[in-house]
Amino acid sequence: MAISKFAGKAQTVLGLMDGTELGVTLPHEHLIMEHVTANFNEPTNDDGKAMAQKPVSLEILHWLQYHRAGNRDNMNLLDEPEAIAEALLFKEAGGGTIVDVTNIGIARDPQALARVSRATGLHIIMGAGHYLATSPPADMSTRTEEAITEEIVRDITVGVDNTSIRAGLIGEIGCSWPLLDNEKKAMRAAARAQQRTGAPLNIHPGRKVNVAVLEILEILQDAGADLTRTVMSHIDIRVRDHSSRCQVAKTGVYLEYDCFGWSGPPPVILYQDPEVDVPSDTQRIREIRQLIDEGYLNQILISHDICHKNQRARYGGAGYDHIPKFVIPLMRMKGLTDEQINTITVENPKRLLCFI
Repeated sequence: MAISKFAGKAQTVLGLMDGTELGVTLPHEHLIMEHVTANFNEPTNDDGKAMAQKPVSLEILHWLQYHRAGNRDNMNLLDEPEAIAEALLFKEAGGGTIVDVTNIGIARDPQALARVSRATGLHIIMGAGHYLATSPPADMSTRTEEAITEEIVRDITVGVDNTSIRAGLIGEIGCSWPLLDNEKKAMRAAARAQQRTGAPLNIHPGRKVNVAVLEILEILQDAGADLTRTVMSHIDIRVRDHSSRCQVAKTGVYLEYDCFGWSGPPPVILYQDPEVDVPSDTQRIREIRQLIDEGYLNQILISHDICHKNQRARYGGAGYDHIPKFVIPLMRMKGLTDEQINTITVENPKRLLCFI
């Protein structure tokens, strides 16, 4: 049952606010995080091992296009002044809100997010729950589902890590392929916490095209999740045909195209599934138009999922301002109306992020 004081409000790191104030929203980003333990893909050859230890610089950007998870420094986003400067690009382009889906196990830092929010004037919403089983804490196997549920509820209603800074979203809940037992437990706990708080829920599906997402939806349904308040992330690299996307959409979940700004050949870490493809932004927009034609406009979200340094503007990446500066004009060029664009970038995130 939802908690009444949260109903109808979005919860940022600086407190509850009216959803009409959110503005243009990026629903899936990372401002402060470190995910070496969770996602580092150790290179096997001598050249790669040498590259893995180098700082991110112009010298290695070409290599990082294919090995973004094979360099330790590239997975470290702990520089607060850098996060502020990069987030300001979004603010200056007309942005209003960033949802930082960093949660337990990948260096969530509520106080840093609050400082970034104050420094930029952006609304920032923080995640709760657990990431992949490969990330800390080490005692997940002994934790009960109820204990994990209570932890998430506390993060939303009381505050994170002995602070009064509260999470406003459950997720991104990490799922591998195949799903590990601890991940299933964490996902069921997240669904129960969603029932108790009325919070939105975000899922990171495993790297198996189509199949991983469909398995997760079954588990969520069995656990009693409200799928109409649930986001399936990474649709653009996890569900690669239109009929399967429609099958997912029929469940009521939000379909999140959150890899805008990333195109071209997939990095080595994704090669484990030969069906994985990384579409261009133009392809993403074409697929979104197909979903709109099927009647799913109100279930579409878009973002960048910036979780590596080489995705940030100062390192040659698209940056947090890519969607307002380049994608929205491209959407207009490809036939989307201003009303449809506003629905995707403002109205859909607002509806999702306001507690029920």
